[in-house]
Amino acid sequence: MSTSETGADAGTALREARRRLADAESAVAEHGEADLERVRDALTRAEGLLDRYEDSATGTGDFQAYVEFQGEFADLVEGLPDDLPARDAFEAANGTIDQRRLSESDFAAAREHLAPARELTDLLSDREQAGRAVREAERDVERRIAVLDDRIADRERVLELGDAFDAASEHAGADGNGGADVDQRVADLRETVETYDGSVRDAFADFRREASARELLGFVDDTAHYPLVEFETPPDELLAYVEDHEVGTEPLPDLLEYADYSASKLGHYVDDPGAFRTRVPVHRTYLDRLSADPLTVGWPAPPAGELRALAGELVSVVAKFADESVVADARELRRAVTRDDYDRLRRVAVAEADLTDEERGKLESGAIAEELEAARAERERLREALEDADTDGT
Repeated sequence: MSTSETGADAGTALREARRRLADAESAVAEHGEADLERVRDALTRAEGLLDRYEDSATGTGDFQAYVEFQGEFADLVEGLPDDLPARDAFEAANGTIDQRRLSESDFAAAREHLAPARELTDLLSDREQAGRAVREAERDVERRIAVLDDRIADRERVLELGDAFDAASEHAGADGNGGADVDQRVADLRETVETYDGSVRDAFADFRREASARELLGFVDDTAHYPLVEFETPPDELLAYVEDHEVGTEPLPDLLEYADYSASKLGHYVDDPGAFRTRVPVHRTYLDRLSADPLTVGWPAPPAGELRALAGELVSVVAKFADESVVADARELRRAVTRDDYDRLRRVAVAEADLTDEERGKLESGAIAEELEAARAERERLREALEDADTDGT
């Protein structure tokens, strides 16, 4: 299991992997990399001959194969440089197979004689394996740092929310009010927002149910002039259809019901069933999704500047389909955002909405700050471990 998964000290694992790589590199340097590469090449060829001829050149096998094998192996050994490390291992292997009849045990003995050469080439393999281990350890460190980045960002978020709540409470205390007063003012602000959201949802539901499809889609199309009221613009062909056909004077729920009718039944309700089917049912998903959501504010409410601009547009847009009481609720939004303490109250609301009970408890106990400090310290150690690796050139 990788250190990034267990949360163990990935930095220690990286340093240990780098130490093993340094040892492996020293061993290669001691014998000479070029010499070791020559030994590996010779060993590869020798073992290749042993593997290729073992079945055919043993016992009562193919005599021609036996002759070829002995000749090729002897040529290989004779062609090796005199200064090749472990050359005597190849000579010993050649001596083992230089006899009139070969058995599987002779091939095994030849391989055994090659062991010193194999040990030398293992130094290259050990270095390669150690290099791979370092790269994997570095990836573990990077993955662990990514986990810590997320943890740090989360703990910072919680602390910021807690600070916002404390600042609002302290401001209330400076005014001679306590935390209970802050809670009440947040509750009042929430009631203003939720009263508007509820009334506009009800009003739009009535409008969607009772107004003609032509009027409803025309209203939605007109909201394009109000960029903060983010209705999806009606498809052009659908809008043109309800404007040009008599069925467009009927409420949207009726059109959606007609969309489920058979062709013969539909002919009793619309003047051109073919045109209806190519304009209305194909946009069923759009029509089903048409709701009051773009007209609502939501809780916690947006920052003062955003709500001020949105409320101004909502007053104008809502007046196009809702009665005066809903428009009055929209005006209350605009008045609420002019309060001097709006942003402070909103920050408290965001904190209350975003903080879990566990996070609140950890804030009060100081555990969040401790976790943040520990995560930052661990991340710093891991970054130093990576920098050390870069300095060492691994």
